[in-house]
Amino acid sequence: MTDPRLKKLANLLVHYSTSVKKDDFVLVQAGDIAIPWINEVVREAIKTGAHVETLVDIPDVSEIILKNSSDEQLIKERYIQKIALEKADVWLTAWANKNTKANTNVDPKKLQLSAKGATSWRKIYSERMGNGTLRWCGTQYPTQADAQEAEMSLSEYEDFVYGAGFMDSVDPIAQWQKIHDEQENWVNYLNKKSEIRILSEGTDIKVNVAGRKWINCCGKENFPDGEVFTSPVENNINGHITFSFPGIYMGKSIEGIYLEVENGLVVKATAKKGEDLLHALMNTDNGAKYFGEVAIGTNYGIQKFTRNMLFDEKIGGTVHMAVGDSMPEAGGKNRSTIHWDMLCDMRRGGEIYADGELFYKDGHFIKSVL
Repeated sequence: MTDPRLKKLANLLVHYSTSVKKDDFVLVQAGDIAIPWINEVVREAIKTGAHVETLVDIPDVSEIILKNSSDEQLIKERYIQKIALEKADVWLTAWANKNTKANTNVDPKKLQLSAKGATSWRKIYSERMGNGTLRWCGTQYPTQADAQEAEMSLSEYEDFVYGAGFMDSVDPIAQWQKIHDEQENWVNYLNKKSEIRILSEGTDIKVNVAGRKWINCCGKENFPDGEVFTSPVENNINGHITFSFPGIYMGKSIEGIYLEVENGLVVKATAKKGEDLLHALMNTDNGAKYFGEVAIGTNYGIQKFTRNMLFDEKIGGTVHMAVGDSMPEAGGKNRSTIHWDMLCDMRRGGEIYADGELFYKDGHFIKSVL
């Protein structure tokens, strides 16, 4: 029997997150373990009169390609993905792992080259998201492997995933519209500021955001949601930052990440574990040592680190910064094959200032500032 929360999720993704309408070309994509999710989303999208096609990713095939391809083969552009994203009006995706450790023993260079092979479709995705011609939303389909990674049983993880998106409520869409309204107040505040300064243990970094647009993340582009973000001025970030939680890239963990930044460029990058992969990622291309995003997590229904950045970057009381590709819709100009988020806990003494004004302390906005 299909979980009724999955049906609610499909309804929300189609009607609220991406506003699918008659004659839209909707591309639905996920791994083969997420077939139940694909079925429900396709069923709901077809009801609108949309034209729906699917791409099903097969992890075993991906592993074969990754481990057996030459360097030249790995950097080849992904033709089917590229063409599909050139044509689609809506792209709905789900992350779902069979084995979160599948890439543990893969040479970091191969992961780097594989990321380069995604350049062509990522460029199209970024441009079309930026100009509004592509509506995308990604979500999580709960699996046993992801539950293990989060140190939960499958039923506990299902409750966590669906609970973070308010799928247990009578009207999840109404809940997310309320979140939109609350976050819009802070977006309006931050859009008037030129510089934010983030202070926490091992962190003192100034980020110029002048002329950039803060985005209200309320379930329209990934789900569950809960953050406000922008793409900072690429050459005007200075200071150092220590990330509180492991950085996860393609299932591999990098722990104790510390970055020093001068005029936007990461000039020093160290890690207590996984430093080789950290350096490989930073050397992916010219844009990988610059930042594409700075954000504040606002979903206080998510408090546990699960090694899944879809949830972790939304943890209420945290900030995150991403190296690599920036968001054109926020005014970002940095281009890179990668976009990699790293997370900093602000709940114990963290502070954020906007043009010298303290507006965020100990993991919470200071409401009296508004």
